[in-house]
Amino acid sequence: MTEFRLTQISDTHLGRRFPGLIANFHRVAEHIDAARPDLVVNTGDVSFDGPTSRDDVEFSKGLHDALSVPCRYLPGNHDIGDNPTAVGPAPSPPVDEAHRRQFCAVFGHDHWRFDAAGWCFIGLNSLVMNSGLAFEAEQFDWLASELARARHKPIALFVHKPLFLNLPDDPETVDTSIRYVPQPARQRLIEMFSHLDLRLIASGHVHQRRDFTFRHTRHVWAPSAGFTINDKRQVRIGTKETGLVEYRFQPDGFEVRHVRAAGQVDVDIEELLAQMDQPHP
Repeated sequence: MTEFRLTQISDTHLGRRFPGLIANFHRVAEHIDAARPDLVVNTGDVSFDGPTSRDDVEFSKGLHDALSVPCRYLPGNHDIGDNPTAVGPAPSPPVDEAHRRQFCAVFGHDHWRFDAAGWCFIGLNSLVMNSGLAFEAEQFDWLASELARARHKPIALFVHKPLFLNLPDDPETVDTSIRYVPQPARQRLIEMFSHLDLRLIASGHVHQRRDFTFRHTRHVWAPSAGFTINDKRQVRIGTKETGLVEYRFQPDGFEVRHVRAAGQVDVDIEELLAQMDQPHP
């Protein structure tokens, strides 16, 4: 295979009670069905509230199963709970093994590696980092083994949370795990990849589209496929819009295309919060 076409979607936040998010997913699905990439990767927050609603998890998987191309998945904090944080209130709910196993039971592996078009593709569960769960150590051991087999290939890494804002030791990203991969796990990841050809880190989580290069690694933040978060609730870092990201990988490089599906709407978080306050029939 001389070219591998991959579409990244993220933060779909699917649940039966949110018709606007379902409609946006259908528009994304139509775009994917027309484009026919080789693979779709959802980089997390697939469901609206997996820890309290297995139905959200199963419903979101059913919508993805209707896509015309194969999918791989990574968990987000809305799927399995969040990382512990060194500042501010503890996340609610915190990541735990039961929710991780539920995710795997429905979606399959929460970490993976495969090769295509001369590249090594790796997906990691970033929510277990700094959790102290047994799986955290298991995943790092697995990663070390996989990287040993990928020394001569360019690598594309997929995670839910971005590694950092602009620099690995940005003051804004040192103490908190709310938005970025937490320390010291972040530094451990950076060191593990430091002698390898890491070309791309693709993430989601922030609900903002962003694309920058640090040293020789391109960092692509996929926007939410489902909804936006207004400036009153979240500082603006990149572009606030719904959308997806398309990639073309060749042995000698890769291309990135930032797109919106036809008919996709910028649903604001306030609309969802209002729906959550309404009694369910």
